[in-house]
Amino acid sequence: MLTATSALELLSPAKTAAIGREAVTHGADAVYIGGPSFGARDKAGNSIEEIAELVKYAHRFHAKIYVTLNTILHDAELEAARKLAQDCYDIGVDALIVQDMGLLELDLPPIDLHASTQCDIRTPEKAKFLADVGFSQLVLARELTIEEIAAIRAVLPAQTVVEHFIHGALCVAYSGQCYISHAHTGRSANRGDCSQACRLPYTLQDNKGQVVAFEKHLLSVKDNNQSANLRALIAAGVRSFKIEGRYKDAPYVKNITGHYRRLLDEILDEQPELHAASSGTTKLLFTPDPDKTFHRGATDYFATGRKVDIGAFDAPSFVGLPLGTVSKIGPDWFEIETGETLANGDGLNYLHKRETRGIRANTVKKISNALNSRREQPERKAHGAERRDIPSKVGEEASTAQRSDLAAQQAIQSVWRVWPNEKITELVGLRIGLDINRNSDQAWETTLAKKSAERKIGVQMAFGETAEGYALTLTDEDGISASASAAFEKQPAKNPDEAEDAVRNQLARLGNTDFETSPVGASLLANWNREQARSYNSIQITWSHPQFVPSSLLNQLRREAVEKLEAARLAAHVPLARKPEAVPPAKYPEESLSYLANVYNSAAQAFYTRHGVKLIEAAYEAHQEAGDVSLMITRHCIRYSLSLCPKQAKGVIGVQGQVRAEPMTLVNGNEKLRLEFDCRKCEMHVMGKAKKHVLKSAPPSAVPVTFHPRA
Repeated sequence: MLTATSALELLSPAKTAAIGREAVTHGADAVYIGGPSFGARDKAGNSIEEIAELVKYAHRFHAKIYVTLNTILHDAELEAARKLAQDCYDIGVDALIVQDMGLLELDLPPIDLHASTQCDIRTPEKAKFLADVGFSQLVLARELTIEEIAAIRAVLPAQTVVEHFIHGALCVAYSGQCYISHAHTGRSANRGDCSQACRLPYTLQDNKGQVVAFEKHLLSVKDNNQSANLRALIAAGVRSFKIEGRYKDAPYVKNITGHYRRLLDEILDEQPELHAASSGTTKLLFTPDPDKTFHRGATDYFATGRKVDIGAFDAPSFVGLPLGTVSKIGPDWFEIETGETLANGDGLNYLHKRETRGIRANTVKKISNALNSRREQPERKAHGAERRDIPSKVGEEASTAQRSDLAAQQAIQSVWRVWPNEKITELVGLRIGLDINRNSDQAWETTLAKKSAERKIGVQMAFGETAEGYALTLTDEDGISASASAAFEKQPAKNPDEAEDAVRNQLARLGNTDFETSPVGASLLANWNREQARSYNSIQITWSHPQFVPSSLLNQLRREAVEKLEAARLAAHVPLARKPEAVPPAKYPEESLSYLANVYNSAAQAFYTRHGVKLIEAAYEAHQEAGDVSLMITRHCIRYSLSLCPKQAKGVIGVQGQVRAEPMTLVNGNEKLRLEFDCRKCEMHVMGKAKKHVLKSAPPSAVPVTFHPRA
């Protein structure tokens, strides 16, 4: 029997309702999207009317729509937030993603609630508490190991869904625990307006003022990719697999959603006790490749343990894939030796003195093929995992044919001439032998700009006689049925041998509907073996003898049955009601809360008081912390990444005892941030204080909330 805990949910982001629609088409079981306000991505808001249209489309496939209401709220904003929650409920939104506990004290509609990653869910105790106070789905901290995830899953009620980020940009801080942006600019990350100070270059100094690293992006980490860990995450209890990216455009969402749809479908084929959380089958009209979409390099972060190379220290931008090397330079062009195909408009780049320099290829032309190239094409790796079509290491596991294929691909290269949109003399550092990357592939982008997927729900058809004429019944893969009938005077078929095929062919023309004929649906497959499913006829015809049925009548029956099935499917999709709170109220794991709890309104204060907290400090945004405090808490340790960790030196002769975790300083222009290291917890604290003009700024009750362009 299929249960909620056996459903795997692929959860995709949407900057706009149109992108949300593409996410569903490309295989998302759920989409999260910002409403008109109070979402943690200030430039990714959508009107209620736009979200309502997305809800209607998603529910056709029993996919879900979650709206982000996950900023911390000032008292002056609570009523507006409550009204937004009511609006979302009225249009059929399936759940709200929430950070501010004050919302739970308001008169909300009975809409399902999910605990945002901004809630900083890292421990079994906190996760259990949030499940007990009414959250049905918990978005865990990105920094957790697979073992830590399993420990959290073990203490939760069976129906509580564990959600985890599997792809996209990583906030270096524990989510909800970063205040650098607000301290320096007044733009609060907890209110959706982060200035992204973590992506800036910093010079690192030791406690004596000596430079350890010069102008590196030391707080910038690579992008998340859990492609290789999906099975382990499932075994640990994750059931919702979240893709980051509410600022990303449609090609990113199409590509990454399609990539994980394929990977999860492979797992569903292997593990029949699991099933997708929505209906239909997605057919991709392209081959997904995460490497071709914006990323800062790939890491599985802490999923399989602490690693040195999680940082994107050289550049926080997308450098793309290795393309080839410069083989010749002319007066207004240069040539690249590569195994790839170039196109006019491709974006290229190269590294020169720690800086990434971009080139736009105005015009390209293939000059020649070069056999047995002197330089092998740089080995391509999938974003976070080795490519499946070419083994990265030719060993015993690779067949002779695979080795030959790999050798051939590395040996055959072409020479392409590139006329850039810059003068050759302005391309500082361009030289023969220089490695060139491509970060904008015009052919790829053209493919994704067009229709790139379709999604269909499998149906079986039953056509037969009635006393007055004929009837057609459609039953979809979820077991939902709808019928249409019509009176008609029956006539024997002139060609009995062809009559049945003629009816089948006409009924199967489902065209642009959401449906396609399929051998068997999920509801029947639970009781049938696969051989029975394959042999099942998707269009059953029952009549006393072959008869003539005109195409116009069959079309009428099919159209009417499809319309009724569409309506029945929408009626069958009923959003989950809000999970009831435990009685008596659950106790919060601690009796005191610092500014790190982000309590910014009286309702949140009342919530924690009701749950046993005795001392509650105001959120950092309340401007009651004037001195040096932790502006960021992170599991990323710069000392560890630079091999300066005392634990790394343990047991090393001549080094043990010489390395201590003394404070260090990050310098960017006039800004200085002190680093302190909590080696017991393996955490780094970025210390600093708020600017005077920030402390003097008025709260939201006195001035309208204003947002700023992204940094």
